[in-house]
Amino acid sequence: MDKVSISNLKIISTEGGDILHALKKSERVFNGFGEAYFSQINFNKIKAWKRHKKMTCNLIVPYGKVRFVFLDDLEGNKNIIDIGSENYCRITVLPGIWFGFKGLNSPSSLILNIADIPHEPNEIERKEIQAINFDWS
Repeated sequence: MDKVSISNLKIISTEGGDILHALKKSERVFNGFGEAYFSQINFNKIKAWKRHKKMTCNLIVPYGKVRFVFLDDLEGNKNIIDIGSENYCRITVLPGIWFGFKGLNSPSSLILNIADIPHEPNEIERKEIQAINFDWS
């Protein structure tokens, strides 16, 4: 799936606590800065489905573990990726991809999105979870 890419990220261990890299301006996937926000997802809860028309998302899970599911309904491709503390990386999602996510860590996990544009309510499309047939178990 050309519109979803994974980048390994550095974790630097220090005596006082780890430093977790997220995104550098010099990286190929950096497409500008619009806003950064955190989304909390509780254990076994699902937030799905959404598709951005313009926004590029850079998704990072600095705490916990989250399963992301990406669907390109134009090509019929599906991509399932679990990321978090044990698989620390960044998922870059270009516009036009349906996605959702499920919390896999108790009591919750934290997702950081570094987006290239500020949130615009008319820029995003949403579907109810049952609208797309996917087995989250």
